[in-house]
Amino acid sequence: MLVYQDLLTGDELLSDSFAYKEIENGILARSPKVDIGANPSAEGGEEDEGVDDQAVKVVDIVDTFRLQEQPLFDKKQFVAYMKKYVKLLTPKLDEEKQELFKKNVEAATKFLLSKIKDLQFFVGESMADDSSLVFAYYKDGATDPTFLYFGVGLKESSANYVKSKDPAAFKCLIKRD
Repeated sequence: MLVYQDLLTGDELLSDSFAYKEIENGILARSPKVDIGANPSAEGGEEDEGVDDQAVKVVDIVDTFRLQEQPLFDKKQFVAYMKKYVKLLTPKLDEEKQELFKKNVEAATKFLLSKIKDLQFFVGESMADDSSLVFAYYKDGATDPTFLYFGVGLKESSANYVKSKDPAAFKCLIKRD
């Protein structure tokens, strides 16, 4: 299994066990499953026992990677964050990824700014000030959020240290569906 870590902090933010796809200028997106902890047939119970009204609903990716929700950004704060993020991330990228990032980051930022009022913001478990943000929003009529990642801000790691054969898959932002 591949795990994708924040290039700035090392926090685990995504894995290949969650389907994702590239959408806008390298944005990776993923729509999670919401787990209410109620599967009577898997737990040896009767199907007609009903759902426990006290069950806590969790978003799988938030729960799995212990993502921490952050306060909302206004447009000015978000642009300031992006400037800082670009400054911190660029030196950590190889030359090819730097070019892809520079080519796509402005359009990706505009895409996110167009959704700024609908976004939730998350960071990894360490809650480091200089970390990548994970963005979440609800598509029209959706009951589960879609998560967005900057793909170039992630690095692959695994127990076997297998590297992806397609590094271009992480251009700028990642959407997880």
